[in-house]
Amino acid sequence: MKKAYLDNASTTAIRPEVIEEMTAVMSQNFGNSSSTHSYGRGAKVLLETARKTIASLIGAEAREIIFTSGGTEADNWVIRSAVKDLGVKRIITSKIEHHAVLNTVKVLETEFDINVEYIAVAQNGEVDLNQLETLLADKTPTLVSLMHVNNETGVVLDIDRVGKMCKEYGALFHSDTVQSIGKTEFDLNNTPIDFIVASAHKFHGPKGVGFTFVRKNTPLHAMIYGGEQEKGMRAGTEAIHQIVGMAKALELSYKHLNEEREQITALKQYLLERLDVKFPGYIVNGDGAELFYNLVNVMLPLSDEKTGMILFHLDMKGIAVSRGSACQSGSVKPSHVLKEMLTDEDVKKPSLRISLSHYNTKEDIDLLIDALKTV
Repeated sequence: MKKAYLDNASTTAIRPEVIEEMTAVMSQNFGNSSSTHSYGRGAKVLLETARKTIASLIGAEAREIIFTSGGTEADNWVIRSAVKDLGVKRIITSKIEHHAVLNTVKVLETEFDINVEYIAVAQNGEVDLNQLETLLADKTPTLVSLMHVNNETGVVLDIDRVGKMCKEYGALFHSDTVQSIGKTEFDLNNTPIDFIVASAHKFHGPKGVGFTFVRKNTPLHAMIYGGEQEKGMRAGTEAIHQIVGMAKALELSYKHLNEEREQITALKQYLLERLDVKFPGYIVNGDGAELFYNLVNVMLPLSDEKTGMILFHLDMKGIAVSRGSACQSGSVKPSHVLKEMLTDEDVKKPSLRISLSHYNTKEDIDLLIDALKTV
């Protein structure tokens, strides 16, 4: 049976070159980077080279890159430390953020004397930046946490505009950039943002490793205590093979960005054309907003009772897609993102998130459409 993996917003296949690089490190450079002997020094060189590589690719300084286990840990760390250590008295966010942000904010609201403001979300999935500016105008010590590319709809936030707004009013700005790092250009030297987070497995690297950009002179405190690894900010022996793999994956992603973006954009257009023919009346959730090129969330003109079984049916046909964030897999609840955007009736209808990579082909799209026709 032919299969099609169309769930790249959940995770991506590791590039062969990354596996090769990681394998070499695991077999030849197994030293602890904190050790002073030659094995440790060799590992330390790999660690710092990876840090410099990542920093150079996103317009940052090497000292601004802290390695973590991924986006969830980083979101927790940044938001918690901003409240606990940086004097933040208010968090401004939205109800369509990743749960790594939303659930952290909810816990902090019970632990600390902070105010949480949720800015409005339009029907097309855009957050209300005019409301954001109104809220910022009172100069309360604030952290704004808004994701760059929504992981369920692909709606893009204008982070330059938000960053400039936050800088004007003296607020800190944190953005979950897990869906966009490696898939679009960044120049953090010229983007006024204080914190971003990334996970390697979203750009064809290994799972279990990511990084946080922390703007220099922004005094976050450690979340994990122990040794002096990562400048004392994140204790624990660094997983050198994973970090090297992440740097290689990011390097390759940016090396091939233009050609792969062009290929994926063409595939997405082909998908929409096939949907036009076979499912007239389908709706793109987020239509009217700026949408990221590798992801589309579509509401299909099928009956409500098809909603519960559609993923199972597609899986039986060898098709991997999702109804929302993989972090909610197994949940019978509707997507919290679509719930904010759609009417109560529309949120019950079958919506699919289809996310593409350069490994996908037109044949994958055809397999999906053929499988949907049999639902």
